[in-house]
Amino acid sequence: MRRLRWQFLVVVVTLILVGILLTSQDIVGGPLAPQPAEGGSYTEALVGSMGRLNPMLDWNNSPDRDVNRLIYSGVMRFDARGFPEPDLAESWGATPEGTVYNFTLRNNAFWHDGQPVTSDDVLFTIELLKSPASFYPQDIKELWGRIQVRRINEKNFQLTLPEPYAPFLDYMTFGVLPKHLLESIPPEGLLNAEFNVRPVGSGPYRFDHLLVKDGQITGVVLVRFDQYYLQRGLIDQVIYKYYASSAEALDAYQSGEVAGISRITSDVLSTALAEPELAVYTSRMPQMGYVLFNLQNPEVPFLQNVKIRRALLMGLNRQRLIDAFLGGQAIPVHGPILPGSWAYYDGAGKVEYDPEAAIAMLKAEGYTLPADGSNVRADKDGRPLEFSLAHPDDPVHTQMAQSIQKNWADIGVKLNLVAVPYEQLIQNYLAPRTYQAALVELSLSRTPDPDPYPFWHQAEATGGQNYSQWDNRTASEYLEQARVSSDFGLRARLYRNFQVIFARELPSLPLYAPVYSFGASRLVKGVQIPPLFDPSDRFSLFTQWYLVQRLTIESTPTPGP
Repeated sequence: MRRLRWQFLVVVVTLILVGILLTSQDIVGGPLAPQPAEGGSYTEALVGSMGRLNPMLDWNNSPDRDVNRLIYSGVMRFDARGFPEPDLAESWGATPEGTVYNFTLRNNAFWHDGQPVTSDDVLFTIELLKSPASFYPQDIKELWGRIQVRRINEKNFQLTLPEPYAPFLDYMTFGVLPKHLLESIPPEGLLNAEFNVRPVGSGPYRFDHLLVKDGQITGVVLVRFDQYYLQRGLIDQVIYKYYASSAEALDAYQSGEVAGISRITSDVLSTALAEPELAVYTSRMPQMGYVLFNLQNPEVPFLQNVKIRRALLMGLNRQRLIDAFLGGQAIPVHGPILPGSWAYYDGAGKVEYDPEAAIAMLKAEGYTLPADGSNVRADKDGRPLEFSLAHPDDPVHTQMAQSIQKNWADIGVKLNLVAVPYEQLIQNYLAPRTYQAALVELSLSRTPDPDPYPFWHQAEATGGQNYSQWDNRTASEYLEQARVSSDFGLRARLYRNFQVIFARELPSLPLYAPVYSFGASRLVKGVQIPPLFDPSDRFSLFTQWYLVQRLTIESTPTPGP
C-alpha cells in the first residue's frame, strides 16, 4: 500500500509539473495553432471528357480548360473583381493614348521541362492563336490580326493596337505554349500532336500521367511544380477523373473515389447539400437573363414609353423565376454590369416587384380596363397593351415565359408567347430585329472587362448586338470614353454614369445572373471561389487550398519597457 501511495503521489506531482510547464508555455509562446502545410492528394470529378490539353484547342471543352488552368499560364490574369494583374509578365505598361503595350516577362518563369519562358514563346503562341489550327473564335483571331507584334529581347516584347481599346488585356490571358517543343509541328498537325496528351506548361502544376482503362482516358494526374514563379501550391498532387454527369460525379464522391465535384447541377443540388462532409461553393456566372424590347418596332410603339417599361418591370416577379425555374441557382440583377465587377455601381436604382404600383403607373399613362369587361388595358383610342415574347423552346425558358405572361396578365398586359429554338431566335428574330420582345441570356463569358459597349451602344444597333436598338447619345458617349481610357478610376465613373442612365431608361429588363456550384470535401481547406468569368476560374486561387496542417506556437508580442 505504501508503494502504491508513493506511485500515486509521483503521478500527481508529475501532472502538476506538466500543467505548470504548459501554462508557462502559453504565456511565453502562445497557444498551438494549425497552419497550412504541404502535402496530400486532391481528386476531383470533372463532368465531361478529355479532349486535348492544349489552350489553343480547349475553347469548346470546359473539362480541358479546368485541367489547363493549372498546367498553363497567361501573360496576364485577373483578380476576383476583374482587375488585370501580371502573371508570366513581371510588369507591363501602356502609352498614354493606349495603343502601345510593353511587357516584361519574369526571369524566374520556367517551363515544366526546365527551359526558361521567353518572348519567343509568347509571339509563337500568338501566331498559333491566329492560325486556322486554333479553336479561338474568329473575332478574336481578327483582332490579333490587326495587332503589330515586336520582339524586343528575350524577356521583352511590344504590341501595337490600331486604336485604343481598354478591354485589350482580356486577350492577354491565353495559355502560352513552349515554342521549343512545338515549332517543328506545322499548324495543321497541331490537332493530333502528342503534345496534347503530354502537355508542358509553366503553371503551378505539371502533367505527370494519364489514367487509362480499357483503352479510354479516365483521368489526368498532375503534380506540384516546385519551380513555379508565384506562390507554390500546397497540395502535392491533383487527380482529375472524368464522369458523364453531375449525378455520376456525386455517386463517385459518395463512394469515396473523389474529394471534389466540378459542377453540381440543379438536379443533384439538394442531394449534395444533404451530404454532411461536402461543402458546396457557389459563385456568379458571366451571364445575364433579360427581357429585351425592340424599341424601334412600329408595331409596339408603347414600348418606347419608359414608364410603360418601368411598369412592366415592377409587375414582374424576378425572384419567382429564380426560385421556381432555376432551382434558386441565380441572383437578381438590376443593371447591365455584373455584380462583383470593379465597374458595378450599386446606387443606380433598383425596381422591386410591386404589381399595385405597376397598375397605378399604367393608369397614369392612360391605359385602363375597357368597359366591355376585357382584362387587357387599352389607351384612349382602344389600342391594347399587347405584344409577343419570343423565347427559347426548352422547358425552363418556356416555364419562365409562362410565368412572365401570368405576371403581366395580372396588371392588364397581354403577352403572346412564341417558342423557337435558340439559334432561330438569334438568326430569325434578334439579328434582323423582327421581334417585339424576347427572353434571352446574354453571355459575357471569358471577358473579365465589364465593357457593355457591344450590347448598348448606338453603333451596334444596326448589324451589332444592340438588339434593343437603344438610341441614347449620352449613354453611348460614356461607353465610348470608357472603352479608350486606361484609367480605371475614370472608367469606373463613366460606367457608373452609364448605369444610372440605364436604370432610368430601362431599354430592356435585366432579370438574373445564373450561379455555378461545385463541391469539395470539408477536409479540403482554404477554398475560395471568386466571381466566375469561366468555370475554370474556381482554380484561380488553387495554390491556397490545402489538405495538411501542422501545429505551430502562435508567438505573443513581448511588451516593451
